[in-house]
Amino acid sequence: MFLLRWLWKNMKGDRAIYCLALCMTVICQAMHLIAPYITQQIIDTFLVGEQAAENLRTGTDRLIFLLAAMVGFTLLRCVIQYSSNMCYEHASQGIIYRVRKILFDNIEKQDAQYYDRHRTGDVMTVVTGDLEMVRHSIAWIIKTTLECVVLFSATMIYFFTIDWLMALCMLALTPFILIITKGFKRKVGPFYVDLREKLSDMNTRAEENISGNRVVKAFAREETEIEKFDENNKSYNEANKKAAFTWLKFFPGLEITAQSLSVVCILFGGIFVAWGRLSFGEYAAFSGLVWTLSNPMRTLGNIVNDYQRFTASANKIIELYYGRPFIVDREDAEDVPGRLAGKVEFRNVSFGYGRRDILHDVSFTAEPGETIAIMGATGSGKTSLINLIPRLYDVTGGEVLVDGHDVRRMKLKQLRGGIGIATQDVLLYSDTIEGNISFGNIDLPEEEVEKYAKAADAHNFIVKTSDGYDTIIGERGVGLSGGQKQRISLARALAVKPSILILDDTTSAVDLETEKNIQDALKNLDFPCTKIMIAQRITTARNADKIIVLKDGTVAEMGTHDELIRKNGYYREVYELQK
Repeated sequence: MFLLRWLWKNMKGDRAIYCLALCMTVICQAMHLIAPYITQQIIDTFLVGEQAAENLRTGTDRLIFLLAAMVGFTLLRCVIQYSSNMCYEHASQGIIYRVRKILFDNIEKQDAQYYDRHRTGDVMTVVTGDLEMVRHSIAWIIKTTLECVVLFSATMIYFFTIDWLMALCMLALTPFILIITKGFKRKVGPFYVDLREKLSDMNTRAEENISGNRVVKAFAREETEIEKFDENNKSYNEANKKAAFTWLKFFPGLEITAQSLSVVCILFGGIFVAWGRLSFGEYAAFSGLVWTLSNPMRTLGNIVNDYQRFTASANKIIELYYGRPFIVDREDAEDVPGRLAGKVEFRNVSFGYGRRDILHDVSFTAEPGETIAIMGATGSGKTSLINLIPRLYDVTGGEVLVDGHDVRRMKLKQLRGGIGIATQDVLLYSDTIEGNISFGNIDLPEEEVEKYAKAADAHNFIVKTSDGYDTIIGERGVGLSGGQKQRISLARALAVKPSILILDDTTSAVDLETEKNIQDALKNLDFPCTKIMIAQRITTARNADKIIVLKDGTVAEMGTHDELIRKNGYYREVYELQK
């Protein structure tokens, strides 16, 4: 019932048309009784009754009327059926549009921890295949269930008005159908949960290989990855067959029971006609409506089958639908209007992923306009540290403050709106170069785009591309070198004129001359900006106002280039290696 309430909630805007479709379904299925009823009247009145010959001679007009009514009602039923199908489709498309929008909104608002726990393929399966099952449930499962219930109920009521004993004979097989269906539902449910997971695994494998196709080719791993995908494909195929064959095991029982209704009708109907309990017309009505009992029984298995699929998919959708990020604006969040000054302070900060500690008791201050360089060996916690400033993650201990405000008490839009980030792993969109640079400020004038591209030393190579700033770059920046992508990423970060600029080893893929040009441009920005950069090169860090060296998540060294050179620590070792 929860799933039905959830569907009804999200049908807002299409409820009226869906209710109209349900009403038309009831009317349409009830109209199936009209033709057998008219057939009964024609047979008993004009063919086999005691006054049949006389009625045929004197009641030709009535006979023609009955035949015309049969044809007319059949055509009307077809029109109603078509109209209801159109309404079902309209409502189902409307609901998946709304649910998909909500799901994507939730995906966009999830914090970084969500993406640590969920694979891209899992999420893509939810917003594609799982949503299609929701549409199918509205356009087919609910509709077909109602059709079966109305058709079966109306037929049995009609049968009881004709002869209660014959109706009971026709109804006798129903308990067997219910027993078989209940057993099937209990058996097949877990299979569809497993099937849904296998589909997700296969989609994840495909997504990873498509997005990482260059890595696959670079290591000549095509055959290996094909084999791995084949394994996922085979697992999905086996799970699909397991569910399908389970249905096929129960299908003969349902089919035999449903077909047995014809035998019951012939056997008991013939006996009752011979006894005079039923007229030929009444027997014809029973015979003509056998399918209205057998078809719902036969369809019941398909309904249960699809409902189990829907349940497995809907549970995944609802998990994302009601999922909420942990990092959100607090109710008592401080309103910090205007431009941030750019002061950043870490006070005894600790942080960890789950049970794994990353940072321990980290403290330092970056004054407005200062340049802070963060260095350390791989795994020392550099990236984790800078991720705490824009609240991509929250500290587990201590405080991170911006302009004296704990970032956990600031509004996320105000906090992140004052921060520009350029990461080492650059993500560029399938858009123009100009569109990528102005991503954070879509109203940025063309001359401003060019200015920040020059600041990132990207202008010279951009104008040499096929269409300059209007050049469409491929997904994730395909077609550009690593250094070119980093420079576009830096221009994108600068284009928002941030108060705090965070650079995660952004110049690692550029040559020394380009790096020098970028460093010179960063010193002469036309807006005040505190720069916090992760650096691997001494050339990047040496001119910083403060250099922080992390080791095993703690601050091992802190000072200027000259101060750290005089110490025999990590910075001095790196300096000696890079001289």
